[in-house]
Amino acid sequence: MEQVLIIIGASIFGVLGSVHLIYTFFTNKFDAYDSAVTVAMKATSPVLTRETTVWRAWVGFNASHSLGAMLVAAIYVPLAISHFDVIQHSGWFSTLPVVIGLTYLALAKKYWFKIPFFGILMSTVCFVGAFVLINT
Repeated sequence: MEQVLIIIGASIFGVLGSVHLIYTFFTNKFDAYDSAVTVAMKATSPVLTRETTVWRAWVGFNASHSLGAMLVAAIYVPLAISHFDVIQHSGWFSTLPVVIGLTYLALAKKYWFKIPFFGILMSTVCFVGAFVLINT
């Protein structure tokens, strides 16, 4: 059961990250409703550097955020399928998805909206359940 929970939890992360990446590069879903804001973001640099614009940084942050979620799936799905014993016998590999899930969950609660929050919540519940089953 714990193996299935890890696979489901990681797969949810992979789906959320993939959809987010598609939305970032192939839709206008992350554009501002007020087009003047998008125009201003494209014309303004952050205080940190003039080597980019706020818009390019925004796209890059969204893309790297997507890749992070996809990386959880890319590591944990094959690991759980082919080498589940590594997760079972490693405090690190059984704890890390719980930490990642809780961190993303806190971010989703504070900064995002209900769809990613509930997806991450389901994933985190799977990770916590797997952790409990592995460590008891």
